[in-house]
Amino acid sequence: MWGLGVLIPLLGACALRVSQDPAELRVMAGDEVALGCWVLVAEPWDLLRLEWVKGAGRGALCATRLHPTALASPAPCAPRLRLAWHPPRATLSLRQAQGDDAGRYLCRVTLEI
Repeated sequence: MWGLGVLIPLLGACALRVSQDPAELRVMAGDEVALGCWVLVAEPWDLLRLEWVKGAGRGALCATRLHPTALASPAPCAPRLRLAWHPPRATLSLRQAQGDDAGRYLCRVTLEI
């Protein structure tokens, strides 16, 4: 049985910071768009889940599990989407932007243990 005094230090042991760029982007129909997500982890990690979501309350456009040394495109996404991982940056690329692609995109990262 773990004592509470032991759990508190373990919960804060691995700080995670995620930032996106660009913050806002305007494109013309037909353009290719690249959205970046920087993932900075203070401690060594073994596995994280990365998801790109659009809008609130919708499912993931693209999701994958990553290892620290994994490179290239880790998972297939929708036909016009491509996810690349070059640590510490993940890039979601969208080919041939269309009107219904407009909206807020969020890079969501979860450390898995």
